[in-house]
Amino acid sequence: SIYDGLVKEGKIKHIGVSNENPFGVMKFLNESEKHNLPRIAIIQNPYTLLNRLFEVGLSEICMRENVGLMAYSPLGFGFLSGKYLDGFPENSRMKLFPNFTRYINENCFKATKLYKDLAEANNLTLSQMALAFVNQQSLVMSTIIGATSLEQLKENIDSFDVVLSKEILSEIDRIQEIH
Repeated sequence: SIYDGLVKEGKIKHIGVSNENPFGVMKFLNESEKHNLPRIAIIQNPYTLLNRLFEVGLSEICMRENVGLMAYSPLGFGFLSGKYLDGFPENSRMKLFPNFTRYINENCFKATKLYKDLAEANNLTLSQMALAFVNQQSLVMSTIIGATSLEQLKENIDSFDVVLSKEILSEIDRIQEIH
């Protein structure tokens, strides 16, 4: 395979997949074993307080097969900054990309409000709590952050120093179960 050659030449160290499902990951792992090819080391999928689908199927496969998660969209297209709770500001991603509707539903708004209240009750911003949640997951090897200002970037980077308590994590799970 082309990947095997690139790994052997030292041009790449590891390979990964993106936006994959449990069947696809297992198929890739089985084929790489069957043909003595490089294994995937990481999967790049969305993972956020509002999108925890990775936990259904993929997390077990990744744990058992030693594949890390590179979480993207940890703030749910900016939704978990809380800025969309009162509408869509001009020049926001939701205004610029109106067809992106993954988080535009009643449950996302309700959950985001509850997450925001929980964060503020614990002297955190919603963004800090949302990013800290993703960063604390054992399978997360890397979190892809994005920002449109230096202030947002600083807040995002500072979230890597935030450690959520067991109580906060329990409350996050309770909110997730409800919504």
